[in-house]
Amino acid sequence: MTRLSFYKDKKVFITGHTGFKGTWLCHILLQAGAEITGFALEPPTTPSLFLQTKCAHNIHSITGDIRDRVALAKAVVNARPDIIFHLAAQPIVRLSYSKPVETYETNVMGTVHILEALRQSSSTLSFVNITTDKVYENREWPWGYRENETLCGFDPYSNSKSCSELVTYSYRNSFFSDEKSPAISTARSGNVIGGGDYAPDRIIPDCIRAAHNGAEIVLRNPHSIRPYQHVLECLSGYLLLAEKQYDNKTIEGAYNFGPDEESCVTTGKLAELFCTAWGSGVSMRVQGDNGPHEANFLKLDCSKAKTVLDWKTNWNIKTAIEKTVEFAKAATDTEQQICIDQQIKLYFDNCRC
Repeated sequence: MTRLSFYKDKKVFITGHTGFKGTWLCHILLQAGAEITGFALEPPTTPSLFLQTKCAHNIHSITGDIRDRVALAKAVVNARPDIIFHLAAQPIVRLSYSKPVETYETNVMGTVHILEALRQSSSTLSFVNITTDKVYENREWPWGYRENETLCGFDPYSNSKSCSELVTYSYRNSFFSDEKSPAISTARSGNVIGGGDYAPDRIIPDCIRAAHNGAEIVLRNPHSIRPYQHVLECLSGYLLLAEKQYDNKTIEGAYNFGPDEESCVTTGKLAELFCTAWGSGVSMRVQGDNGPHEANFLKLDCSKAKTVLDWKTNWNIKTAIEKTVEFAKAATDTEQQICIDQQIKLYFDNCRC
């Protein structure tokens, strides 16, 4: 069970805190009473959930680039964190095709830099590197990938995250193998949805933009299957993992955090659920754009997280869509800030994990 009370008064360092996942994580930890230091570039989108919810007012927010090893190490040493969550990344598959060097610099060397900073930190006991379900060599098979499957992402983004996993594995074995060393794990989750995601080339943000603009929703790959889940689902897993290994280094390793079978749906089905939740005034059509390669079928086996950590999913895909639409229809920044805090409270008050 994810006990948010565990994080009360804990010092938590988050890379990538200005992004979509990072902002949600900050708000969860603020409700838990944690002391948060964030290190990231300026928010990556306009609008930005980080700015809308005035997150910087309640944490120590440092503007910095994880490619800057010296600045990152200084920030970690000064923060003296108990726990580190590494989320900073270039996260868009399509952008990785046009900017492969930047993608590898950020996702691979950024991981090296935060692990080097961890080597200089005498206070940290738990470290979680957030990667992706796309780290696996995708064979398009109908069952879920387990943590011991081959790592070999296809596109520059996915491949760079596979490299990030390998870097973490090497550092854990080379520099943090002593029982008194920090526990180090990687967390792999699928396509997340939720209020405040404004990234390009993601299906639900694209649906919301179309609905707000009175335009048709355009589907590129309506038959592709992804493990969609609400952002609170995977974040509850990350928090649980960091908590469990804080006092028990033996459980460190790689963990999948994905939805149950019923929530692994096609992109077309996801868009249909969105249209139902949004109500009248939205429609969709299929239009291939001859874009770069993307996987058609991808699913995770989360047996390890459920068995070792006692992690469970809480919101199915229908609920996840409804909560995302609820946020998207909030009229002002204040209403959106209230909405995100209410959803966090509702989720963790009723959490089965």
